[in-house]
Amino acid sequence: MTELSSQTRTYLSTTSTATLTTQLFRRGLRNAFLQGVRPLGRYGCNMVGPAFTLRYIPAREDLDSYHSKLDPNALQREVIEFVPPGHVLVMDCRGDTRAASAGDIYMTRLKIRGVAGVVSDGGIRDSGPISDMEFPVYCAGPSAPTNRTVHHAIDYDLPIACGEVAVYPGDIMVGDADGVAVIPHSIVDEVACDAAQQEELEAFILRRVANGEKLPGLYPINERTREEYAVWAAQNRR
Repeated sequence: MTELSSQTRTYLSTTSTATLTTQLFRRGLRNAFLQGVRPLGRYGCNMVGPAFTLRYIPAREDLDSYHSKLDPNALQREVIEFVPPGHVLVMDCRGDTRAASAGDIYMTRLKIRGVAGVVSDGGIRDSGPISDMEFPVYCAGPSAPTNRTVHHAIDYDLPIACGEVAVYPGDIMVGDADGVAVIPHSIVDEVACDAAQQEELEAFILRRVANGEKLPGLYPINERTREEYAVWAAQNRR
């Protein structure tokens, strides 16, 4: 289990993935934003939670046919009941959207169990009903065919690739309207704190830009403007 402090969770739930990826870039992490994964519906914002991973491999006809003796969805259903509350289910579908990786029944069950959200670099079926759920779901796009036409669930709670990014169990997933960022758990507290400070600074800058101020000396900020920011921040924190 991976716990987040209440302060870190608050910072992450109010910080954009744009700011977080900037903080990760400053620490040398360039590939921390999932490619081709976008929010499904209007409840994709403010997703925060540790990753619980599920990996699919390509389906094979003798194992994943409609009349196969084995239940090709058994492991997937096991995962639906096993994801810890507060975690994000992250699915490695190899970026293949020819079939769904889940649908509205699974999403509803996860929501009821208290899971923080779902991320898939494959498709999601029943996208209409899911988009109206108060539950953050990110995917590569809607896709109607059942998962077994393309995907075979093979293992879980192991390192995976999702959206061409390495995701380890316990990594912190943060989603907003832009998409999903991945933060290594070992640095999440410092990243969250520095990101919150960056957001405050950029709110100060944005306000002045909106009032007509020119960018030189403001963005990037020079020493004089930084002193003005320090006064503004102290006043607004009171």
